[in-house]
Amino acid sequence: MSSTQFDGDIDSFVSYLKSNRGLSANTLKAYRADLAACLHLFELRGVTDLNEITLDDLRSWMAMESRDHARSSMARKTVAVRGFFAWAYEHGLTTTDPAATLMTPSIPSTLPAVLTESQAEQLLDVAEHAVATNQYKDDGGAAAAPGSGKAAGKTADKSADTVNRNEAPARADKRDNARVTAESQRNAAILELLYATGIRVAELVSMDIADIDFSNRTIKVTGKGNKQRVVPFGLPAQRALETWLEQGRPVLARTATDAVKSRAANALFLGARGGRIDQRIARDIVHRAAREAGVPDISPHALRHSAATHMLDGGADLREVQEMLGHSSLKTTQRYTHVSIEQLKNRYGQAFPRA
Repeated sequence: MSSTQFDGDIDSFVSYLKSNRGLSANTLKAYRADLAACLHLFELRGVTDLNEITLDDLRSWMAMESRDHARSSMARKTVAVRGFFAWAYEHGLTTTDPAATLMTPSIPSTLPAVLTESQAEQLLDVAEHAVATNQYKDDGGAAAAPGSGKAAGKTADKSADTVNRNEAPARADKRDNARVTAESQRNAAILELLYATGIRVAELVSMDIADIDFSNRTIKVTGKGNKQRVVPFGLPAQRALETWLEQGRPVLARTATDAVKSRAANALFLGARGGRIDQRIARDIVHRAAREAGVPDISPHALRHSAATHMLDGGADLREVQEMLGHSSLKTTQRYTHVSIEQLKNRYGQAFPRA
C-alpha cells in the first residue's frame, strides 16, 4: 500500500469508522487501502490539498480503476471515497464535498450458487467416510508390532539392531497416520459445522472451544461489526465436533511450538502445525471435499448459501434464517427465496406433464 501525504487524514477517518460505525477489521483494512490508492493517484498528479480534488477528478479515478476491477470492488471503493470526503467536509478539512454526487456502480443481481440437498448429503458422507477409512489405517499401523515375526528368530546380537532400525520408521508412520486421521476428523467437523449453521468462513476460523454449548447444541458466533449471535446445530455436527475435540485436536496441538500453542490454546480448529487454522486452509478443505465427493465445486460461502436455501425449502421462516446468518438486512436474506423458487420451477418442469 502506497504512502501518501494524506495518510494522517485516512487514519483519522478509519479511527472514526471504527469508533462510530462498528465495521469489521477486514472492511476497515479494505477502505484504508482503497483511499490510499485513490489519494496516491491524485498526489502523483500534483495534488497537495484535499480541496483541490473535484468531482471530475473522482470520475476520472473511477474510470481508470474500472479497467482492472470488478463492479463489486468498484462499488466498495466508491463507498469508501464518498464516505471519506463526507467526513472531511463535516470535520472542516474541506470546504466542499466533491464526492456527494459520485454514483456507485450498479451490481448485477445474481443468484448464489448452491448444492442440492442430495449433493450436500453426499459431500458430508464422503467426509465422514474419510474419517472412518483413516481411523482404520491408523489402527492397523498401531497394531503392527515392530520387530515381531521373522525378526524374533534371529540371533540375539542382530535382533536388537533390527528392532532399533525398524522402530523409528514405524513410529514415524504411526505419527503420520495419526496426523492424517486428525486432519480428516477436523475437515469433517468443519464441513458439518459450516453446513449446519451457515456461518461465514471468517466466523468459523475465529471460533474458540468455549463458543460451543453442547448441552443446548448451539454456538456463539461473532460476526461482522463484532455483533454476536447464537446459532443451533444438529446431531451430526455434534458428533463430528466431539470426535475432533476428543481425538483429533490433541494430535495436532502436540505438533505446535510453545509460542504457537499459547496463541492457539483456545482455538476450536487447528492447522497442521498446531496454530489456529486460517481462512485459506478452510477454503481449500471445502474445495477439496467437493472434488472428492464428485459434487459441483463450491466455496465455504456457497455452503452457507446452500444451508440457507435448504432451510427455506424445509419451511423455515425468512426472519429465522436472517437471524441464523447474521444478516443486518432482510433484503439480503430474500435472495435465497429466489433460489428456492428457481429450484421449484426446475422440479416442476421435470415432474409436471404439462409444464
